Amino acid sequence: MPGLALTELSLSHFRSHKSARILPDQRPLAFFGANGAGKTNILEAVSLLSPGRGIRRAGADELSRLPERIGWKIAARLTSHGRQHEIETWAEPEQARQVRIDGKAATQTGLSRIARVIWLVPSMDRLWLEGADGRRRFLDRITLSFFPDHAEVTLSYEKAMRERNRLLKDGVNNPGWFRALETRMAEAGAAIIGNRKFMLIRLADAQSAAKTAFPTAVLSLETRTAEDCPETAADLSTALEQSRNRDMAAGRTLVGPHRSDLAAVYAAKETPARLCSTGEQKALLISLILANARALAADFGAPPIILLDEVAAHLDPDRRAALYDEICAIGAQAWLTATDRGLFEGLSHRARLFEVGEGQDGSRIQELDWP
Repeated sequence: MPGLALTELSLSHFRSHKSARILPDQRPLAFFGANGAGKTNILEAVSLLSPGRGIRRAGADELSRLPERIGWKIAARLTSHGRQHEIETWAEPEQARQVRIDGKAATQTGLSRIARVIWLVPSMDRLWLEGADGRRRFLDRITLSFFPDHAEVTLSYEKAMRERNRLLKDGVNNPGWFRALETRMAEAGAAIIGNRKFMLIRLADAQSAAKTAFPTAVLSLETRTAEDCPETAADLSTALEQSRNRDMAAGRTLVGPHRSDLAAVYAAKETPARLCSTGEQKALLISLILANARALAADFGAPPIILLDEVAAHLDPDRRAALYDEICAIGAQAWLTATDRGLFEGLSHRARLFEVGEGQDGSRIQELDWP
């Protein structure tokens, strides 16, 4: 058994699954079935065993099975560094999501102290073409996999920034109020920047050390000007104070890590990711997810759980085989989906095979033998 793996996953009134139970082992799990059968819902449930709103960024009420809407629950058993843990997360109608670890109430941050979950889903395919907000979420999701408290630091920064923005929009001119908020923003912002920079170094190291069939992506943080995102708490505090008049005219904060963007270059071609082909952009994303997994295997002491939704369909047979080989070499418990079981041919007996379809009362999951 690897250092990190789910050994049981149970769903109750979650999305299309009225009731479901899966008993994984250390091998990857391959789920196939028609669109809408409920494959991605399984991966989403696993993603909620980590901080945040999961692979779809859904609100708690959106996860409840229709038409009942009586709330939902996910229960799991997890092996982490030789210890067994029981995890429960759920939400009652119109209530916030709750978490319990080993029978005790816990925060979402507590989940990342015993498990690390990373993913690649179709909504990320246009990452390099769309707005900077999505790239920052991608950046911070990877950063969170290294730093369990990164989410709390980010929330602290965003809360202080929202309060500062209200003062700016209302035309409030009270230096004391601004100073208190800017101090909080500066401390949290410096931590965010430091965490992100460390993550970029670890990903670069993991890519350079690996023999992989996927292209190397050179990552960097960009801002419009150097003054937009000072790196130390003292410099950021000064920049926020000096930017008050400009920010008040704009009605929002124009300085800080929320102004950063993630840039990527296809190293072998020296081409920005946004100018690469669709296939090259997908390969770069896979390369980064694999690098994230390798770096976490070293830093956390175990490879993370990897969720790959409909990834195989966008790869040629050689690249698919290479992806499966690398997942198995890393030793990660991967959860993969596809519409056609033939797309998992390169995994064969190295993985468990499941068919997901429509049953009489919700989605149905059936384990199959390989041909």
